[in-house]
This record gives sequence, C-alpha cells and structure tokens, in this order.
Amino acid sequence: MEIIRIGEDFRRWDELLALILSSFAYMDGIIDPPSSAHRLTLASLAQKARDEIAFAAIENGRITGCVFCKPEPGFLYIGKLAVAPASQGKGMGRRLLSVAEAIARERGLPALRLETRIELTGNHAAFARWGFARTAENSHPGFTRTTSIEMQKRLT
Repeated sequence: MEIIRIGEDFRRWDELLALILSSFAYMDGIIDPPSSAHRLTLASLAQKARDEIAFAAIENGRITGCVFCKPEPGFLYIGKLAVAPASQGKGMGRRLLSVAEAIARERGLPALRLETRIELTGNHAAFARWGFARTAENSHPGFTRTTSIEMQKRLT
C-alpha cells in the first residue's frame, strides 16, 4: 500500500467519492442526521482537498482509503477517514492516522481531533484503541439530543 498526498495534479475524484460513499454506506439508516458524505459532489470534494490536507491510500492501483486533515488552533481535525469495506481490518485506518499525526507534529499541533456519531459505538471503540479519548458531546443544528461525540488524541 502507498499513501499519497492529494494535490493539484489529482484527477481521480470520481473514484475517491465512490470510496467515501461506499465506506460510509453502513451508516445509512443508523445515524440521524444522515452523513454529510451524501452532500459531497465531485466539485465540492476537489474543493475540500484544496482547503484541507488530504491523502489517499492506493493498493494495486485502486484508491482504498483516504483522510482529510484540517489545521485548527491546537488541533489537527481529522475528517472523512474512509477505508474501502474490503480493505477494513488490515491496519489502513491506523496508517492513515499515522500520516495525520506526522502532519500535526510538523505543524506544531499537540493533538488530533475528530467527531463520530453517537450511534457508531464500534467507531468509538476503534478510536479509543488508537489512543483517542472522548472529550465532548455535540448536537447537530435542529437536534436537542446528542448526535455526535468529539474525541481527541494527545501527541507526545
């Protein structure tokens, strides 16, 4: 597996969008509100990659994973961490997060931050195994109940 930076020369937006949608599909009917992945278009995904720091994992010529990183005061925000269903459980998510950790360190940011939906308890457990701790509960606009949790990983 090779992890590449998604730069100005990247042209595989359709494949990247399909990866994100397929890896987030299991959430359909489980989370409310629905995943923001459903609002992505080829153009908005390309803009997201320009606005953030994005990486893709390539296996046998196919995009099988990605992560988007956004510097914030005191944190590197991790978003759209996606691994193709057939590639899950093989350490790709952990490798993508290692790349994000390196970016945070290069920028002098002491922690990673992410959000995951309250219903996705398997994700909570996976992120906890990877060193993340639950730090906050949040509600999407229009909701009075908790819809997501924030998790952080302090870097040493």
